[in-house]
Amino acid sequence: MKSEPAGNGAGPVVTAHEISRRYGEGDTAVDALAGLSLDIEPGKLTAVMGPSGSGKSTLMHILAALDSPTSGYVTIAGTRLGQLSDKDVTKIRRQHIGFIFQFFNLLPMLTAEENIVLPLSLAGEKPDNAFLGDLIKRVGLADRLTHRPSELSGGQQQRVAIARALVSRPTVVFADEPTGNLDSKTGGEILELLQESVENYGQSMVMVTHEARAAAAAARILFLADGRIVKDLGGAGEEEILNTIHEVTLA
Repeated sequence: MKSEPAGNGAGPVVTAHEISRRYGEGDTAVDALAGLSLDIEPGKLTAVMGPSGSGKSTLMHILAALDSPTSGYVTIAGTRLGQLSDKDVTKIRRQHIGFIFQFFNLLPMLTAEENIVLPLSLAGEKPDNAFLGDLIKRVGLADRLTHRPSELSGGQQQRVAIARALVSRPTVVFADEPTGNLDSKTGGEILELLQESVENYGQSMVMVTHEARAAAAAARILFLADGRIVKDLGGAGEEEILNTIHEVTLA
């Protein structure tokens, strides 16, 4: 079974046009992003890396409509965000964006299945049972659906979070350090699951990570420094990624 996420067409699923983000004013102002432009291609896993303070988290928040740029603009599925009301931006998030967080962000009072279908429940929609069943099978949660987060391991909780991000078949999924809170073995399993979501569902995904192993799973790796993209690799192994990080950090 292969399902296409909403908005997966030939053009970029997300674009950033000369976006900057300034915090503070005057002598204390900090430019987290400095006129950055970017296209996110459909059906691929894109990794974003960079040293602390490089702007990678700010970039993800702006691309995911969680923050607004000081200048420039972002489009998601062809819609320019800066021209929308807060209500319409919320609608864009629900319709087009999925999130995977480092610390899972599950609701403790809900079961695994209830957490998975939460985005649909909030939108007043019913799940596609065939797709939901396939998704639950692929993330390996069929025997854990009635468990609450406190009854699940870290890896199982992240599997719930991944399924929750995919259940509405969004245009793009943003993953913020998705393996950062997991042991090496479990992190490897989660990376395989993310890759499979791209391959099986044609899912577009942007992953912020500081781990070379995680970035090596991506088809494209962007390296940020001082709020700019300083290197754009079309996929790379761990050694090349580590060498690039060293170059970027010293530059």
